[in-house]
Amino acid sequence: MRMQIEGSQAVADAIALCQPEVIAAYPISPQTHIVERLSRKTKQGHIGRCQFLNVESEFAALSVLIGASASGARTYTATSSQGLLFMAEAVYNAAGLGLPIVMTIANRAIGAPINIWNDHSDSMALRDAEWIQLFAEDNQDAVDLHIQAFRLAESLSCPVMVCMDGYVLTHAYEPVDVPDAVQVNAYLPPYDPVQVLDPERPVSIGAMVGPEAFTEVKYFSHQQHLRALEVMPELVEAFEQHFQRRSGGLCSAYRMEDADIAVIAMGSVIGTIKDAVDELRNTGVRVGCVKIGCYRPFPKFQVSALLEKTTRVIVVEKDLAVGMGGIVSADVQSALQGRQISVHTVIAGLGGRSISTSSLKHMILEARAERLTEPYFLDLNKTVIEQELARRRDIRRAGPVAEHMLQTMNVIGTKVS
Repeated sequence: MRMQIEGSQAVADAIALCQPEVIAAYPISPQTHIVERLSRKTKQGHIGRCQFLNVESEFAALSVLIGASASGARTYTATSSQGLLFMAEAVYNAAGLGLPIVMTIANRAIGAPINIWNDHSDSMALRDAEWIQLFAEDNQDAVDLHIQAFRLAESLSCPVMVCMDGYVLTHAYEPVDVPDAVQVNAYLPPYDPVQVLDPERPVSIGAMVGPEAFTEVKYFSHQQHLRALEVMPELVEAFEQHFQRRSGGLCSAYRMEDADIAVIAMGSVIGTIKDAVDELRNTGVRVGCVKIGCYRPFPKFQVSALLEKTTRVIVVEKDLAVGMGGIVSADVQSALQGRQISVHTVIAGLGGRSISTSSLKHMILEARAERLTEPYFLDLNKTVIEQELARRRDIRRAGPVAEHMLQTMNVIGTKVS
């Protein structure tokens, strides 16, 4: 049913329709509305025989689900930012044990300094933890990806993160088609675990593995992720047949038919990029957009095929590898290895900074004219940077950078002299 609804509530309703049997969660903004709604639904008996567990930490939340999943239950949790980092050990363990847990990441910046707004630094920090990572463009995408995530996780016996931009999507109200139970049940088979702890057939899940076999275990995980690149298109086709709309997928193109410039990105910024593309197209600039819907495993062959006719690629990413530059850019460059295509890294939206259409258009035209620095920081306040660098040169104990910059920009206190 199509309704005007908050993103978090729509996602919670979709997850409830998937009938998880164990949900464990610890509150952290901006994912809290999702698990609050699931808690109420569980208490009201709307999610079958589901158990909702309030735990003492994010680490405990995922640890509970590792045990529940190993016992044969369909499981779910959600977290964000520092919460994801706090459960990092369990994140790796869940993947290493091959447990099909689904987890929402309401993407949020990682401190310090403290910041509760959106960027992709949290999920990027655990990009190699062997979880499949799916990124939502809008709230309809977020709803559909969660339904697909359960089927994907359980078909491969591999955990899946569904990443949706914190606040930008989680707290936004927009029209969303939330399916009914009949549709979801027709698409998502009953959970039949690949591995399960059974007293009648004892096995060891999580055995110690030494040097003689560790490489082979990791190679198997690598192969499972490569299988996801084959399975996901099939799940998307099946989803379209059941729900009469296309959603998800490895990557997709927008106005790329004759584009010589391609802008690549993930998440909610895609909508703004499409607007910038449309406006530049009206002025004769041949630019298009490529959305990466699945970041891990990275669909390098599919991305390469979409960029076949381009001469210049701009990767807009809401993350930063400090001292290096772009994270997604490195994967794109790997996909284009051996081809004469210029790849620009643009760091944007860190800590929730707005990404405007005008800034994107200016950046695209600067790249077209080969005037971008590498990496290029969108809307960077260079005056503040120069003042702080001068302070560091002149004062031995210059004090905290963050506070000085806020004072310089008249955000707090008195401007530092």
